[in-house]
Amino acid sequence: MSAKAKYQAVLDLGQQLAIKNGDVSEEGGVLKIKGEANTPYEKNVIWDKIKEIGGQSPSDIKANITVSDDSVYHRHTVKSGESLSKIAKHYYGDAMKYNKIFDANTNILKNPDVIHPNQVLVIPNL
Repeated sequence: MSAKAKYQAVLDLGQQLAIKNGDVSEEGGVLKIKGEANTPYEKNVIWDKIKEIGGQSPSDIKANITVSDDSVYHRHTVKSGESLSKIAKHYYGDAMKYNKIFDANTNILKNPDVIHPNQVLVIPNL
C-alpha cells in the first residue's frame, strides 16, 4: 500500500477543512503534505488523524501545516442543542472551561446560559 493510500483519510480531512495552499507528493515511500489551516484547532485535528493512522511518530509521512489565524484557537458556529459547557468539553476536554468561551464572546453574549444557533463564537487559546 502506498503512503498516499494509507493516509487518504488525512487528505480527505484536509479537503473537508478547506486547507489552503495544499501540496501533496510521495517520494521513496514517504508522503509529504503541506498546507495552511485556518486555526490551531484545525491543525490539531489534522495531526490527530495522522497519529491515528501512523502512530505517535510516523516515519512514512512528513507534514508541514501552518496556521493562518493563531489569534484564536478556533471559531465555532453554534448548532441547535449546544451549550457553552458542551462546546468547552469538545475543544478543551473540560466542560467547566465554558467561562473562557463566554469571556471571549461578551461582545455577542450577555449570559453564559443563552446561546443561539448560527452564532459564531471565538474559542480562545488557553
